Amino acid sequence: MPIKIPNELPALTILDKENIFVMSERRAADQEIRPMEVAILNLMPNKIETEVQILRMLANTPLQINVEFVRIHANVSKNTPQAHLDNFYRLFDDIKHKQYDGLLITGAPLALLDYQQVTFWDKICEVFDWAEQNVTSTMFSCWAAHAALYHHYGLKRHLRKQKLSGVYRHHCLKPDEQLTRGFDETFSVPHSRYGFIEKSDYQSLEDIEILAESDVAGVYLAASKNKQQVYLTGHPEYDASTLSEEYFRDIAAGGDVSIPVNYFTDDDPEQEAINMWRSHGSLLYTNWLNYYVYQITPYQLDANHIKAIHPGKSRV
Repeated sequence: MPIKIPNELPALTILDKENIFVMSERRAADQEIRPMEVAILNLMPNKIETEVQILRMLANTPLQINVEFVRIHANVSKNTPQAHLDNFYRLFDDIKHKQYDGLLITGAPLALLDYQQVTFWDKICEVFDWAEQNVTSTMFSCWAAHAALYHHYGLKRHLRKQKLSGVYRHHCLKPDEQLTRGFDETFSVPHSRYGFIEKSDYQSLEDIEILAESDVAGVYLAASKNKQQVYLTGHPEYDASTLSEEYFRDIAAGGDVSIPVNYFTDDDPEQEAINMWRSHGSLLYTNWLNYYVYQITPYQLDANHIKAIHPGKSRV
């Protein structure tokens, strides 16, 4: 949240030039405040685990947030109790008449399928298009990030022969950008994926900026210049044990998998894994909610007001 200071205080101009978030008394008096409306489209099989991880990140902001969980279809889940889905989730078709300040779309274990082989591909494309007209800012995670970049811009995803799994060092490329404000010059993030998009393909897009990357894991964080779309290829929301659980699950399934990189103590799967990314994850979600949602979302949340703050896009 910003610091509110007197209109004529010299520090106001100085801090503003340093890109520090401050707010004059005049602007603060004009603000109208209401809870943020955030939808979470959860594509993961174990929805309860993912819910906890994401809500932990969102809960670190002082903003009041109304969260609504959404699923893409009414298929029976093998990993989440039906009673849980009935009680806490709404189908996309039942909420698409609404508008939201923010939308989070999770990853999905679909890396080895072509997009057109995904049973709900047409529906997720409908969600992508709907979000542009009805959501102030959307954060796409992992598979959803690659899928949205393909749908919106035609960027092709490539697959690694070996799964990228581990905790990798990243570099902040634009520390003065609001989404990365407060980031260390280098920071750690877990990754768990086969897919990747070449950096040069991101750079070919006029309205997309790369904000952070890893020498090994590639582009990690990118966003549209109008703040409406955030593309996240890693998993800052992961618990300390998540990569371990995935690793042993894949081993039990007979997979030829490598030990997650820079994760277990002494690279020994029998030893403890330590969370080295929680503070970065919390800051990323807080920055997104504050700068990409709260500070620009209209008080009157309807499609016309959202269109007014995102009037046009340059697509290639």
